[in-house]
Amino acid sequence: MNEELNFAGAVVADWNNIDATECAEGITERVLWEGENGKRALVYEFEAGAVFPGVDVHEDGPEQVFVISGVFNDGREDFHAGSFLHFPTGTSHAPKSESGCVLLVLYPEG
Repeated sequence: MNEELNFAGAVVADWNNIDATECAEGITERVLWEGENGKRALVYEFEAGAVFPGVDVHEDGPEQVFVISGVFNDGREDFHAGSFLHFPTGTSHAPKSESGCVLLVLYPEG
């Protein structure tokens, strides 16, 4: 068994130290990591009352959402801090937050 540590390619990011980019009114994103073929990890922050414009369709691959804080609504129901959601390829939802929330969003396949 190899007992040497190998951190080649490892990424460490503190989302609080990454500049936020507004992607829609009241919604910002912070890119934690980007890989090949559109794979990425981001933190989204929704201000109270923020609504994603239109429907979020997952044509290129799945989306995985972990609610860090607040309450996230996918257009169907509310999800509180600690909730994990997986939206497979071909699904869609209408993200919003009445009270505000912070999300970790993963695009594992791009």
